[in-house]
Amino acid sequence: MTEAAAPALEPAPAEYIQVWSESFSQVVGQIKGSAVPSAVNPSAPADLPPAAESDLWAVVTSTGGLRGEMSLRLAPPTVLRLAQDLMSEPDAPEVELTADHREAAVELLRQVAGVVATSAKARWGEIQLRVELAPAAPSWQPATSFWLHAGEEGPAGMMLEFGLSAALVAELREKADAAKAEAAKAAAAPSAPSAAPSAPSSPSSSSIPAPDPAAGSGALDLLMDVQLGLTLRFGSRQMLLREILDLNPGVVIELDRKVAEPVDLLLDGKLVARGEVVVINGDYGLRVTDVSPLGLGRTPS
Repeated sequence: MTEAAAPALEPAPAEYIQVWSESFSQVVGQIKGSAVPSAVNPSAPADLPPAAESDLWAVVTSTGGLRGEMSLRLAPPTVLRLAQDLMSEPDAPEVELTADHREAAVELLRQVAGVVATSAKARWGEIQLRVELAPAAPSWQPATSFWLHAGEEGPAGMMLEFGLSAALVAELREKADAAKAEAAKAAAAPSAPSAAPSAPSSPSSSSIPAPDPAAGSGALDLLMDVQLGLTLRFGSRQMLLREILDLNPGVVIELDRKVAEPVDLLLDGKLVARGEVVVINGDYGLRVTDVSPLGLGRTPS
C-alpha cells in the first residue's frame, strides 16, 4: 500500500502528487513482481545526497486538462535500480551506469506517466503527459517540491525529487477551487418538489392556455449565450489494433487529407464549417471558407 501524502503538503497539488506516488508503485511493482511501497516527503530527507552532475533530470510536460511542467531528479543509484528492473538485469549496484540505463529509466517514467494520465482522468479530465530527458536542471524554479521514497527503507531505497512549476500549481489550485464551488452549489440547490398527481381534464377544458408564438423566440434567445466546444479535424485514418499498440514517441501517422485541403470544424462531432488553418499570436486559428448547411441550417457563403 502506498502511504498517504504528508499532511504538510499544500492541498491543491497533494492529490496530484499522490497519483504519481501510487502510479509509480504500481508500475515498478508490476515489473518486479512484488509490492513496492512508496511514501511522499514534503521536505528533503536528511540522508538525501546533494545534486550532482551525474544525476538524471527529466521534464514532464502536461497538456489538456492540466497544463504546466514538472521536473524529476534521480540520483545514479536510483537510475540503476530502475533500469535493471526494466531491463531484467540482476541487482548489481556496483555496475557502471551507462546511457542505456539512463534511457531505460526514462522509459519507465514514461510508463508511470501513462498510468498517471489514466488515473487522473476522473479528477482533471483528459491530460497528456510527455516525459523528456533533460541535459540538466530546468531553468525555471519549482513552485513546490516533494520527494518520493520507494522500495526498501533507508539508503537502499529509491529516491526521486519532483518539482512542480508555478503554472501547474496554479492549474491544480484552480481545479480544486472549481470543484469546491461546484460541490457547494450542488449542496445548496433545493431539491425539486415531487409533482402531485392531477386529475384528468376534459378535452373541452378551457384551462389550457393557448400557445404563445413569441415563447419560441424567447427560449432561443436564452440559448444564444451558451458556450459550445468546437473541434478542428485535420484528417483521419483507420489503423489495425496491432499498429495502435506499437505506437511510441517519434512515430509519424499519415492522414487521409492533403496539406492544401481545408480542415473541418466540428460541433459535437457534426460538420459545421470548413476553412484554412492560420496562426494568430502564436495560436492556431481557422479562416472559415465554407459553412455547412447541414450543421447550421445555412447555405454556404
